[in-house]
Amino acid sequence: MTKKSVNNDVLLANIIKGIEEVKGSNIDILDLREIDNSACDYFVICDGTSNTQVSAIVNSIQKTVSKELKDKPWHVEGSENAEWVLMDYVNIVVHVFQKHIREYYNIESLWGDAKITTIENKY
Repeated sequence: MTKKSVNNDVLLANIIKGIEEVKGSNIDILDLREIDNSACDYFVICDGTSNTQVSAIVNSIQKTVSKELKDKPWHVEGSENAEWVLMDYVNIVVHVFQKHIREYYNIESLWGDAKITTIENKY
C-alpha cells in the first residue's frame, strides 16, 4: 500500500469521525479513483437537518482532522449560508448538505460510475 492511500484512508476515517461526532447522517463515500478526469480520489457526502447542524459538521470535521493529522482543508466554500458546504482536502472533497439541497442536486447520480460505500449511522 502506498503512502498516499494510507493518508487517504486515515483522512477518510477522521472525516467520518468528525461527521459522526455531531450526528451528521446519510454518509456516502464515492470512490472516484477509477473514473477518468476526476478532480480527486474520493467524495464524502453527508447531510444535516439545518444550517446550524451543517456548520457544526463542517467545524467538527475541521477540528478532528486538524487535531489528529495537523491538516486543514485547502479550500472551503458555502459556509456563509450553510446549505451546501464543500471542503477540499485535495485528494478528498467533502460535501455537507442540508437534506433538501442534497436531494435536489443528487450528486451521487452524476457520478454513477463511482463505487459508493454507505456508512451506517451509529446512533
